[in-house]
Amino acid sequence: MEISVIVPCYNEAEGIEAFWCRLSSVMMEVSSSWEVIFINDGSKDNTLEKLESLPPGEGSLSILDFSRNFGKEAAITAGLDNAAGSAVIVIDADMQHPPEVILDMVKLWRNGAETVLCRRKARQTDSALRRWLSKSFYSFSRLLFEVDMPKDVGDFRLMDRIVVDALKDLRESQRFMKGIFAWVGFNQSIIEFDVSERISGASSFSLWKLWNFAWDGITSFTTAPLRLWLYIGTTLAALSFIYGVCILFAALVWGSGVPGYPSIMIMIAFLGGIQLIGIGVIGEYLGRTYRETKGRPLYILRKRK
Repeated sequence: MEISVIVPCYNEAEGIEAFWCRLSSVMMEVSSSWEVIFINDGSKDNTLEKLESLPPGEGSLSILDFSRNFGKEAAITAGLDNAAGSAVIVIDADMQHPPEVILDMVKLWRNGAETVLCRRKARQTDSALRRWLSKSFYSFSRLLFEVDMPKDVGDFRLMDRIVVDALKDLRESQRFMKGIFAWVGFNQSIIEFDVSERISGASSFSLWKLWNFAWDGITSFTTAPLRLWLYIGTTLAALSFIYGVCILFAALVWGSGVPGYPSIMIMIAFLGGIQLIGIGVIGEYLGRTYRETKGRPLYILRKRK
């Protein structure tokens, strides 16, 4: 098998047939030996039935059906675990990743690239708020993350077999694939593409889910939040000491008066809130450690076809 294509699917019934038509025509042009692995990530519509009715064409078509929704990161992992190709491509089924870009990706791979990343030229399909949040996240990651994540590069990429084998060794349960892809390294080539409109439906990633996804990345690839609270605690302790010295000096010079209850209550409430936030950050890292120690499988297959 020369090329494997991984396609995570969640409620993609409306557009999966059109996607398969475009993808299979591109793959027949690219290679004579290819496979496509669809992962049904616990879809609530009839995505599975649509997948089972697709004509295999000249390549190999496989379907991995999850027992429930485990998330896109787990779906990509399942695809990597089952891909047999010398090169493996990850692509979304909603047509925002144009299958025709695969032609250029494979050309670069055959010329020696170990990883081919696809970078968005623009984010015209996203709202202004999402564009700002994305820009802020990548800026933050460049400052604090242990690895350098290329800006505006998502899961749409091609990886050589040596890269895939390295990724399969990373089995952490709380997965942030963009960071994991960057962590393994290897030679990278980047091509740009125009994001297309979704063929049907809407993104399942709300702003709340995107925030949680970003937080997973932060806690997976940096301990900066823990170090930040050390700095905050040190600063507050220093300010409290200075404030205490001022109060002692005032009491010795002018005497001690009863007034001061409001300021004391404000300081108690403020410091209490700071402490609770710090405990929450520590709890997040402790919770991640707890989930890792349980060693649960990353996904469960109902069946493979």
